[in-house]
Amino acid sequence: MKFINKKPGNPRIKNTIILIIILVICTAAGGTALYFLHDSRELDLSFAYNVDEELYGTHGAEAQMRKAPSFASTLCVSSQNVGLEGVSLSGNAMGALFDLDNDETVFAQGIHERAYPASITKIMTGILAVKYGNMEDMITISENCLNLEEGSTEVGFQSGDQVTLDDLFHALLIYSGNDAAMAISEHIGGSVDSFVAMMNEEALAIGATNTHFVNPTGLHNENHYTSVYDIYLMLREAMNYPHFMEVMQLSSYNITCYRGEEKIVTRLDSTDQYLTRQVTAPRDVTVLGGKTGTTSDAGSCLALLSQNAYGEPFISIVLHASTKAALYDSMNQLLSKINS
Repeated sequence: MKFINKKPGNPRIKNTIILIIILVICTAAGGTALYFLHDSRELDLSFAYNVDEELYGTHGAEAQMRKAPSFASTLCVSSQNVGLEGVSLSGNAMGALFDLDNDETVFAQGIHERAYPASITKIMTGILAVKYGNMEDMITISENCLNLEEGSTEVGFQSGDQVTLDDLFHALLIYSGNDAAMAISEHIGGSVDSFVAMMNEEALAIGATNTHFVNPTGLHNENHYTSVYDIYLMLREAMNYPHFMEVMQLSSYNITCYRGEEKIVTRLDSTDQYLTRQVTAPRDVTVLGGKTGTTSDAGSCLALLSQNAYGEPFISIVLHASTKAALYDSMNQLLSKINS
């Protein structure tokens, strides 16, 4: 029996055909994979937070949900009000209670609504001071820092006074001195306008998309605003700087300035009535510090970092309280829940 010898085919043609088949299969499978990737919000990085995209005036809840999951993985997030039994903020007040250990929004009322921050603004001013400044620098007070507005809280510097950045930083956070804020902004930014631009850049960098600053003090301006949630982001960012945390907890400080040959020492008391013991926090609550703010348009405002009986940290914020008495009453309602 004869075997018929078949002429072998061209191997290049065979390999080409096989490659085409593989490519067709992979393309189909890849298309399916891309479809599922696009369909999943959790994996879709087209919503990653972009620091260059200014979202001033947008709804913070919507903007927060559009950040990449990794950005918000260690943040308390809430897109709506969260009720809490026994807590009822009076009038038009807005506020929140954030459990930092569990990344949980325990209470939320109007936390993404636009609000005037008053001197709570100085949290951001302080962040930039510790982030970019040398606390040993000696600063000369300019005329531009003085007599800012009738009723403005000021340390009482005179033009030409010399004071360290560290003393100005203490005056900023403890006494809420507007002249101190202006001097810091000129020193760190080179000018107030440049410093304000830095404030807005930093706000965007930490995700505070409902915030827009026009000054380093918090003196009222219609275009100077933030939200409860953005203040939480700022205070949480401030916690990364040990010196900020140390100064924030002080009930008083003696500031030193040099006026020619004269050395002037002035005692500054905290504007936080928990720290000065004018107001008592609920039992087993330790108020570590924070920042106050008050203007006729902003009302009475307070942002606090506190600990419960187990040392667990919480941030509590109340904005737009009608009076200081109403402010501390609302804050105590929130603080009474951190041991629950």
